[in-house]
Amino acid sequence: MNRKLSVGETLNEVFSIYGAHAGVLLPAAFWIFLVVAIINGVAGDDVGLLLVSVIISLLAGTLYQGMVVNLVRDVEDGRRDLSVVELINSVGPVLMPLIGAGVLAALGIGIGLVALVVPGLVALTFWAVIAPAIVIERKGVFASFGRSNQLVKGNGWPVFGVVLLAFVISLIGAVVFGGIAESIADGPLLRIVFGTLASTVTAPISALAAAVLYYRLLAIQGSPMADPTAMPDAGPPSGPPPAAPQG
Repeated sequence: MNRKLSVGETLNEVFSIYGAHAGVLLPAAFWIFLVVAIINGVAGDDVGLLLVSVIISLLAGTLYQGMVVNLVRDVEDGRRDLSVVELINSVGPVLMPLIGAGVLAALGIGIGLVALVVPGLVALTFWAVIAPAIVIERKGVFASFGRSNQLVKGNGWPVFGVVLLAFVISLIGAVVFGGIAESIADGPLLRIVFGTLASTVTAPISALAAAVLYYRLLAIQGSPMADPTAMPDAGPPSGPPPAAPQG
């Protein structure tokens, strides 16, 4: 198909869903990231607590990403009928593949950014919809990389634009809350409060961006929407994730 992804329309849909379903997105983010903020707030220089914080942050972010993808799927179905608890519970069957893919993607992107920058940005772009591929299509860890590559191909620049702007907006929010905390007073309690608020407000943005990108790319390519309830869970993955395309 000749249609191209629109950065503006994609972000408009992201914030439209954000506004319409803030009553689900924000409370879920608050409770999920509260534990992370508490650990971060009291960790200080304790290496053990910092390690625990990293692990909990990964679990929390993965759980929330999967929940948001299911919420967007609910919206795309034309009916928003799942509660917060049901959305979170729905991530259970795909939590481990999401964690595995998230760790591999983070390593690949991180190495690419440190090495030459550009390969990391390319990977960030072409792996943008790994989570929806796992949650919605029940792809395995490594198969999700290939599926994301397939969907993004031909729309690399606009996908990069959406990912970049979502990151910048989230970063601004985090900096604002962090600045407020630093200007008011010092101490773990404020770090916990504002750390939780920052995550609550910003976490939906990147998670929604990935889910909305998935559905828009799916529509552009004219790919049939598989019924995930009719698909078996993916078995153990085999082979390494495909390298991100360089174009």
